[in-house]
Amino acid sequence: MISLSAVDSLLLACLVLLAGRLLTSRIGFLARYSIPDPVVGGLLCAVGVFALTELAGLGIEMDTDIRSVFLLIFFSCIGLTADLRLIKRGGPRLLVFLLAVAPFLALQNMVGLGMAWMLDMHPLMGLLAGSITLVGGHGTGAAYAAGFAELNNIQDVMALAMMSATIGLVMGGVVGGPVAEWLLRRHKIRTPGVSAQGGHAIPPGNENGAMAATRAPLDTTAFIGSLAAVFVCLAVGEVLAMLSADLPVNIPDFLWCLVTGIVIRNAGPAIKVAPDDRASDILGNIALSLFLAMSMMTIDLASAMQIAGPLILILAVQTAVCMLYAAWVVFRIVRKDYEAVVISAAFCGFGLGTTATAIANMQALARRHGHAPEAFIVVPITGAFLVDIMNVMTLTLFISLPFIGGF
Repeated sequence: MISLSAVDSLLLACLVLLAGRLLTSRIGFLARYSIPDPVVGGLLCAVGVFALTELAGLGIEMDTDIRSVFLLIFFSCIGLTADLRLIKRGGPRLLVFLLAVAPFLALQNMVGLGMAWMLDMHPLMGLLAGSITLVGGHGTGAAYAAGFAELNNIQDVMALAMMSATIGLVMGGVVGGPVAEWLLRRHKIRTPGVSAQGGHAIPPGNENGAMAATRAPLDTTAFIGSLAAVFVCLAVGEVLAMLSADLPVNIPDFLWCLVTGIVIRNAGPAIKVAPDDRASDILGNIALSLFLAMSMMTIDLASAMQIAGPLILILAVQTAVCMLYAAWVVFRIVRKDYEAVVISAAFCGFGLGTTATAIANMQALARRHGHAPEAFIVVPITGAFLVDIMNVMTLTLFISLPFIGGF
């Protein structure tokens, strides 16, 4: 048995991230479906550990105690970049889109629970193959998987969470385009046409490029300010978690960190102490990458493969439900025009994967049929933080149900 110290484990996590980045930049399939670097590199490491254990009888023990801190930092940074004033910018279409997303979160979890019951699996596995990993992605999936493994003694749950989130990423990128093309044909919707510039989509957040160019470059002070805000979120979140420990509904620690970050981000400008969004975003990405890398490095592939079949069946049903919901509910609620078609394709992206997948779906449609400016405002705002907040609240209610047996 080889035992790695905390420093050695962090070094290995960094090497895993670099290896993942190298592979995603060289292999077209991985880049096309936006498979995260930590997942690719971490899976490669897990395969290596599996080979050493099975072929050479040599196990590796890693010190991953700091992993939970990285998770709290990540959710704190989501809150610190959640500018609620953006809700006004999305206008009425954003509000109706949120009205479509909210019931879908509950529907996705009910489908997961129903399938888990039919397959004689633990109810928490149904939630894991529901909005925890599909809407929530790898970060939320790993957060809940860690809790399930620790408090519910569910074996190999981390590996299954990563598998579910990864399959969801791929499927979200695969089905969005076909759903949009079917809607265009069925409803005979006129498209704006590709512009002389090729109809390329404007990257979210860059609509005012000139304004962004005038911002001061990031420096040490900006990072220290954001880091201080993160530590405030962690400290306040810890206190709030202790005070709420006896509530009927158990609220996870990271939700308190998220809420504290939102308060700081939106109250800070009034007293001129708001942290720099760019620095907070970088810190959050680093924390999530290290968290996912350390989570993937330690999964037991041999055990996970034994129950992967039922999980894939649940995900197949979830994919079909998401496609139907996008075509028959989302499209109709958000006005049944070309913008609604693009939003429906994007919904498949983050309903099964991530905001990056949703934007990739929109960009593919924009290149072929023309730009959809409202969609490129509504979807990034929703996917950036609003859907995460709604998802955590929905999951908190589901996990508190007596037959679930959650936290």
